[in-house]
Amino acid sequence: MEVDEDGRIEDGMIGDKCGKRLSPNAPTSSPELLQAVKKCRENTEISEKLAVTNEQLKTGIAQIFNVCFDETKILSSTAQYLPETSEELCKNSSAAFADMEVFINDALMEKIAVDKSQEKENSSSCKNKENEMLDFGAEQFLYFMESYGRVNKIEKEYHKRRLDEVWSGMLRQAKTQALRFSSLVLQGTFSERSVLRPSPLLPYLLEDKTKRAPGFLDDLIQMLSDDAVAMETVFAPVLLGLAERVKNCSMADPSYKYPLEAMAELCEIRLGSASNRPICNLMVKLPSWLPKPLSEACGNELERLSLLGPFFSLSVFAEDSEAVAEKYFSGTNMKKDAVILSTNQLRQSLRIVRNELFKIIHSLLVSMESREKTLEYLAEVLSRNRKRSHIQSDDTKHSSNGFMTNFLSVLQTLCHKVTLDKINHYYLHHPKSRIDISQDTKMKGTSEEIKKWKNELNSNMEWKPVKFPTECYFMCFQCHHLSIMPCLQQYSRTWRTLRDMTRMVEELEGREGEWKDTPMAARNKLLLKRWKEKIKKLMDSKVCSDVVLLDPDFLHNCLKYYSSTAEWIVMLMRNFKQSPVELPLGAEVPQLFAALPEYYIEDIADFLTFINVHGTENLQVASMKNIVMLMILVICSPSYLSNPYLTAKLIEVIFIGILVNQPKECPWVETLKYDPICRDKLSPALMRFYTDVESTGSSSEFYDKFSIRHHISVIVKELWKDLYHKLAILEHSRSNEFVRFVNMLINDTTFLLDESLNCLKSINEIQQLMKNRPEWEALTREARTTHQRQLASNERQCKSYLTFANETVDMMHYLTKEAREPFLKAELRDRLAAMLNYNLTQLSGSKCRNLKVENPEKYNFDPKTLLNRITDIYLHLDSSEFVEALAADEVFVSYSPKVPP
Repeated sequence: MEVDEDGRIEDGMIGDKCGKRLSPNAPTSSPELLQAVKKCRENTEISEKLAVTNEQLKTGIAQIFNVCFDETKILSSTAQYLPETSEELCKNSSAAFADMEVFINDALMEKIAVDKSQEKENSSSCKNKENEMLDFGAEQFLYFMESYGRVNKIEKEYHKRRLDEVWSGMLRQAKTQALRFSSLVLQGTFSERSVLRPSPLLPYLLEDKTKRAPGFLDDLIQMLSDDAVAMETVFAPVLLGLAERVKNCSMADPSYKYPLEAMAELCEIRLGSASNRPICNLMVKLPSWLPKPLSEACGNELERLSLLGPFFSLSVFAEDSEAVAEKYFSGTNMKKDAVILSTNQLRQSLRIVRNELFKIIHSLLVSMESREKTLEYLAEVLSRNRKRSHIQSDDTKHSSNGFMTNFLSVLQTLCHKVTLDKINHYYLHHPKSRIDISQDTKMKGTSEEIKKWKNELNSNMEWKPVKFPTECYFMCFQCHHLSIMPCLQQYSRTWRTLRDMTRMVEELEGREGEWKDTPMAARNKLLLKRWKEKIKKLMDSKVCSDVVLLDPDFLHNCLKYYSSTAEWIVMLMRNFKQSPVELPLGAEVPQLFAALPEYYIEDIADFLTFINVHGTENLQVASMKNIVMLMILVICSPSYLSNPYLTAKLIEVIFIGILVNQPKECPWVETLKYDPICRDKLSPALMRFYTDVESTGSSSEFYDKFSIRHHISVIVKELWKDLYHKLAILEHSRSNEFVRFVNMLINDTTFLLDESLNCLKSINEIQQLMKNRPEWEALTREARTTHQRQLASNERQCKSYLTFANETVDMMHYLTKEAREPFLKAELRDRLAAMLNYNLTQLSGSKCRNLKVENPEKYNFDPKTLLNRITDIYLHLDSSEFVEALAADEVFVSYSPKVPP
């Protein structure tokens, strides 16, 4: 563009907006064209005015690299004079600056040589130099990183020079050379690197980001991204150093955050697209990414030896870190407010840890090159800890509770957006499945039947590649099974042991007057000391576990996932039918459901049992909707399960939901009660299960049988309050199944009352003996101990039997009032009359004196109420048939006036 001295545009020299040449006769006063020419002229004038001189270039380079090219003009006290470079500039500065890359490279090489020479001189005069200051490599790295930062500073300070190509080229080269030399220093080019010394980069990753030159880390990774060897040489020591740092940290010390945040920061650095993350790609190539197992303790090894193991090991569990309990819960009698404050602080810290861990895993999964190796790592964590869920699990062979719950939290977050329509429902049987369920007990069918079905499936199914949402979803359930479930079991054991030991201490201290002046005093004092120390450890374990296991956010995430799983299981039970749920389900059990491991239902039941007892406020009705539907289908479809214990567990969940909320109504139990499907099906199903449950597969099945029937009795009594359920029960009472139920009810009442009254008699005898001090003191110590143990055993049994018996009699009481016909069946009424007559004589007259025990409420024994219930049943069954049955009974025949009629 040509402009005359007055700024006029010469005709024909400027094209229009379309780039066409103007004709000589075109108008010359277009405002847009005048503005463009004016701006161009201004830029030209500025460029001419700000043309950078060689002296300014020299000063800029000197300021950036803190060097001096003129011995008489030293910029700062720390600036290093470079004689050779200075001499070259004196000869011909223009030639020196012609190739800026070579010039800056030569200057920095001279700087390193001078520093190295001075370092040797200093080390020879000071033997302890290595211990008093940073090694040469660390000093050089700091120098080049600060030089990189000074480029940004100089660029801002002389921002008007940005239009000058020479100046901007010098700044670019200064940055590039600072990065290149930083890389060389980190690779040990200018100094010998010791494996015992951390990478010079490590301390600056652990510091506040504001102290680090902005953009340095990203640009360094960008520069090394094309050189795999250099990338590994520079950053492998950094990654291993971060893992080593966090391994030596605990959550009692805030320093744990720095290596964790540094690792997350490195993983999030990307090149261009989000799927290219160089540090992630490097991590999965390191030998420590997934080390091969060396022993049977492969889960423990993975936590201790793998690159990410120490990061996931950050824990607040007392078993993992005693320092946490000592710092936050050290007070012997901490007030409730102080415990709550410490708990909230630790939960907040744990959220920070898990958020950073999620960033790391998410980055590894987003990066295409590292995704498959990351999925292998996730699957291997689950595989090597597969025995954690076993009853006789050896904790020393597996990953810690802290590791596994952190791992679970990350998987839960990854699953937040995974919906059931995105998963492959056959994944657990897919040839490429990363989860092995071959050894797990299935819902229905023998192992041979399941194997045959799988062979048919493999021959007929055209397997498609597995996508990430599917793998993530199923690995998340497996992780729940191996992490939260063992933790809940351990928590329950700790809670029971703590309760029992506290009772033992109270009892021993309560009897101190009996033993303090005897030879047993020293032994008992030692026992008290040991028990109290054990109680302190158990309490530390409990309060630290409370931080994790009672965290509302964590429980909500677990419940949300289990709700989704319950919905999926219902889909399998209905064979993916889209129509509204109807009962009964099809007679044929869908094979996909039959081949599902039992723990898919058992874990949901165990989790709900725990949360019902320890965290009821977290049971939101919305989250329970799918689980309630699963409960209804399982309880009403007993043929769908081989193991009745699973049904019993879900029944127990409902029982606890009713019990722990009394006298209030449990919101989710109300949802179950008023479900339209449930109203006419649940009560009959419960009564059928009451009759059928004889074997649960448990070693304690005899006691379990009565426990399950007790749960059913409580639930039926709750349902009886609702008119619809009451009508369903009355309708069911007309069936032959109900007659079987009444028969079992009579059997149980007979046995439970008999056992309860016998226990009461035994308790009475021992209590009377202990009251007779001369007779009691005359017994040997061993005999007294035997009697005390027998008393404790009888008290436990009596309380259980009476609890069961009271509920059974209560059920018989309200059923005989509204539905007495089944109780008067010929095959039942004689046995019922005999049972009632026998217990009536036991609870009244002279025999009842043998049942008089101290504190009867301790055993749930209320003889007046029990007697009233029994006499009411007589009245409810008032009929000629029942009178005949009573008259035929021997007890009735030997009627004594002392017994109330």
